[in-house]
Order: sequence, then C-alpha cells, then structure tokens
Amino acid sequence: MFLPISLGKLTHYTPCNSKIRYLLLLILSGLIVATNTQVLAHTVKISADVGGTIHLEPNDNPRAGEVTQTWFALTRKGGKVIPLKDCNCRLAIYAEPHVAGEPALIEPRLKSIQAERYEGIPGAEITFPKPGAYQLQLSGKPVTEGSFKPFELKFFVTVATGKAVDISQLEQNVNENQQGTTIGLAQPLIGLGALLILGGIVVFLKQMK
Repeated sequence: MFLPISLGKLTHYTPCNSKIRYLLLLILSGLIVATNTQVLAHTVKISADVGGTIHLEPNDNPRAGEVTQTWFALTRKGGKVIPLKDCNCRLAIYAEPHVAGEPALIEPRLKSIQAERYEGIPGAEITFPKPGAYQLQLSGKPVTEGSFKPFELKFFVTVATGKAVDISQLEQNVNENQQGTTIGLAQPLIGLGALLILGGIVVFLKQMK
C-alpha cells in the first residue's frame, strides 16, 4: 500500500531536484570557463633556461584599433627577473595562421617599464589592426654572455572587435624595425561562460512554470 505513495512522491520531487542540479551544473561550468580564461592568459612559457608570462591591459582582453599596453615578465633559472637592459630583446607579431619565414605584421619597439612588482621589464604599446588570432614572439639574447641562454617565447592572443584601423598607418611596423636585433582564448571563453550561465537560468525558469 505504501509503494504507490512512495512512487508518487518520487515522481513529484525528482524532476525538481534534477532541474536544480542541472542549473547548478551549468553555473559551475560557466564559472570554470571564466576562471580558466585567466589561467590561459597567464600561462608560463619556457624556452631554454628562461620563463616568461605576458600581460595585456586592460584585463588581458585586447581590442582591435585600440592601444594595448603589453608587458612581459621574464625570469631566468632560479627565479631572478631579467630586465630589458640585460636583454637584447625583439618582439614580432604575426596574424594567425602564418607560415614560417614570412615577415612579421608588426614589430613594436620595446621599452623598460615598471609593472606590479617588476621593474625595468620589457613592455610595448601594441595596436592590433583587426579582430582575430595573433601570435606574439618574444626573442632575446643576453647582453652579458652566459647570464642566460638565447630564447624565443611564443604567446597566442585573441583580439576582440574594436575600432577600425588602416594597417598602413600603424606607427611601428616591420619596415621601421628592420635594424632591430605565445587566452588566448580569453574573450571567446568569457562569452561561452556567460552564455552557459544565462542558458541554464532560462531553461530552469521555463521548466519550473
């Protein structure tokens, strides 16, 4: 006699509990995606005995046609910071996809900057000409031979839609720097996380009616 009643209760409560669990799962997935965005943006790249991270202001979300303040935190084996004055560094930017050997799209001039706890590290002002994927290659050799090994670090960056810009008008390009010696996936991942959360809430509210 009690079995039908028990089944009735299960039929009444289980769908509601499932909806709640579904909503919580979607929200958790969105939060994980958003969190991983920052992890991707600040992943440490290693070449030879040099490690480095890239930071783009603001919030590691560059926009096309807008000046992006970019800096690189470089450290040699043992954790000692490598300032620009100790490194013959070169920054080359390529639009993705690109083939080996083709000239860089932009070669911004590096300058010493202070950022967070770092002093004198390489930095640059970059204006990406259009939205899309880019590869930033930072290569360098020691000013004092033997202080660290020559390196090349590759950073991949996704640029969001911003202002239109004529690439021929960029102040610093490959032609101006011939004599000069990798997220991200951040923007798409943030959008995906937001859509997951919003979609879960909408589905939950519809099923509750």
